Amino acid sequence: MQPSPVRRARRSTSAVFAVHGAAAGAFATRIPWIHEHHGLSTGQLGLLLAFPAIGAALAMPLAGGVLHRFGARAAVRGLLTLWCLAVALPALAPHPAAVALLLAVFGASAGMADVVMNAQGVEVEQRHGRSIMSGLHGLWSVGTLLGSAGGVLAVHLGIDARPHLVATAVLLVLLAQPACRGLLDIRPSPDEEPPPRFSRPPRSAVLIGAVAMGAVLAEGASMDWSGVYLRDVAGGTETLAAVSYTAFACTMAAARLCGDAVVRRIGAVRAVRASGALATLGAATVALAPGPVLGITGFALVGVGIAVVVPLAFAAAGRSGPRPGQAIAGVATITYTTGLVAPTLIGMIGQVGSLRLSFVFVAVTTLLMVLGAGVLGDRRGRRVAGAPGAASAVPAAGAVPP
Repeated sequence: MQPSPVRRARRSTSAVFAVHGAAAGAFATRIPWIHEHHGLSTGQLGLLLAFPAIGAALAMPLAGGVLHRFGARAAVRGLLTLWCLAVALPALAPHPAAVALLLAVFGASAGMADVVMNAQGVEVEQRHGRSIMSGLHGLWSVGTLLGSAGGVLAVHLGIDARPHLVATAVLLVLLAQPACRGLLDIRPSPDEEPPPRFSRPPRSAVLIGAVAMGAVLAEGASMDWSGVYLRDVAGGTETLAAVSYTAFACTMAAARLCGDAVVRRIGAVRAVRASGALATLGAATVALAPGPVLGITGFALVGVGIAVVVPLAFAAAGRSGPRPGQAIAGVATITYTTGLVAPTLIGMIGQVGSLRLSFVFVAVTTLLMVLGAGVLGDRRGRRVAGAPGAASAVPAAGAVPP
């Protein structure tokens, strides 16, 4: 028996999330290579890592228009392909200035692809009739695990980052094409106006996004700085430095895949409080780790602790007011911008003080998740983000960077 269009769309969306994550994971393992290859200081690397945020801020307002003009399936296919190709570009740059420019392209393509694939995920969730977003984000984490595992192998074999990332980009582009075939081809009605480029998020979205910021900052810090931290601070080898990110990605993937069942059992608020406590313990362990083994353990705990927070933030935004789409878009803007700025912020703190101090700061921000978890509770009885009608304005999510 042929699967229904919604089931096919769910499988395709799952594959899209995994491909996007694999690209991110592969690149993350080669950040120490860029650091060493160009002879950068901690502050210089942190400054370079600001350019993905700049690129995303400039490009994300275009994502809603791309969805409106080309339809969901073509938008996801085109932007996911662009993102896969962009993964190899920073490693090919001959000079730090060129790295900065290509990291801006990298961030722009990542942000736009992220917006359109999440819009597809929310639409599939709406038609499926039950929550699937945590699982989709879990598959993104599985993708990062697979991509980072390939990076660990390349580092262990002494393969230069340039051929490694070029080969990864080609492989992911080939995988992206069949992954997009079953997506819902959502198109606007002929008389529908294009989404606005800019929209101020409501106050409810700001409060929810503030809670999610701790998780996103911890994720960005772990993705981009775990390898450098394990090598330069904890005294690990290049291979162990790459393994640190793999441990983080592995535990986060497992927790996200189990997240829906946990939330159904104990509720969103308790889940976020427990998550914040685990993430704080993990970040503190990283900051105090005397060697690489305890450091890797700390990154693994951070991965478990932050896993379900962002999906729960989107669900809370969907029931936080009369315009759920606008609230979801506002939370998306806050969390995504935080994730792109986080590596630079961690680098700046590391330059002024130390990378250990940077992860003390991460521990403080994750502790705030525990204190603010109550704003994610369902106090008004509204529909969740995946309920019918809750995501009607989601294509505008790419149109709200500050």
